[in-house]
Amino acid sequence: MYAPAIVAEAFLNGLLTGSVYALIALGLTLVYGVLHIINFAHGALLTGAMFAVWAAHAGLGLDPYLAIPLLTPLFFALGYALQRFVIGPASHGSESNILLVTLGLAIIIENALLATFRSDTRTLATDYGFQSVEFGPLILSKPRLIGFAAAVLVTILLWLVLAHSDTGKAIRAVAKEKLGARLVGIDVGHVYAVTFGLGCACLAIAACLLMPTFYVNPRVGNAFVLVAFTIVVLGGMSSVPGALLGALFVGVVESLSGLYFGDSLGQLGIFLIFILVLLVRPTGLFGAKA
Repeated sequence: MYAPAIVAEAFLNGLLTGSVYALIALGLTLVYGVLHIINFAHGALLTGAMFAVWAAHAGLGLDPYLAIPLLTPLFFALGYALQRFVIGPASHGSESNILLVTLGLAIIIENALLATFRSDTRTLATDYGFQSVEFGPLILSKPRLIGFAAAVLVTILLWLVLAHSDTGKAIRAVAKEKLGARLVGIDVGHVYAVTFGLGCACLAIAACLLMPTFYVNPRVGNAFVLVAFTIVVLGGMSSVPGALLGALFVGVVESLSGLYFGDSLGQLGIFLIFILVLLVRPTGLFGAKA
């Protein structure tokens, strides 16, 4: 048995890790909630965002956190353009075609990154990458604390935008009834593109928060997106609060599983809980239709 302080530290570190997972899952749940498709390019786009953070640091000397104001609008514009001018026209309105197009995009992006950066693993050297903060007997990673605060703030802002802004109301209208939204004058194609752009913007923020303590190679996004798919189902499809709470829950389960079973089996607990939730409550924590 581990001392209570060690278990508490693992629990809190799991919450901090889960907060960054939440940002990755938010993009997935947004795209699913509006477009009603799973975006297979999500992991490749996350990898691209992480390489963008690395390039900004290596080429411009830009701190990963200071890159957030630069890369967030850049990736929003990229996501908007991909949906508006590539995914939408190529799919011809068919949801099954959208799946194939996003899968093709994932392959293209991954191979483009592989050709550009090779298969080498890259990291960033920052002064605060290994700094910690003491809370009594507990020692927590400073970058993860910053990531937790940023993830909660982004989730709240995103929820406020969806709940109270005209754009958010249009997104919710299209998600519920696409034909009705079009009949009242909403540009459905524009709303689709904005939603995809918001998902990519969340990935850019997640990449900036990950890079001080993580590495990047052309396929690193696939591991994160697998966890993000699990979070989306656990929290309830298209639920923003569900994505945050599901991610925090997954982060804690992963951390405690790693403590008791070893780091190599840390994700074992995630998928065991995932199977149990599907058996007991298939609609997820917030009861959204899956």
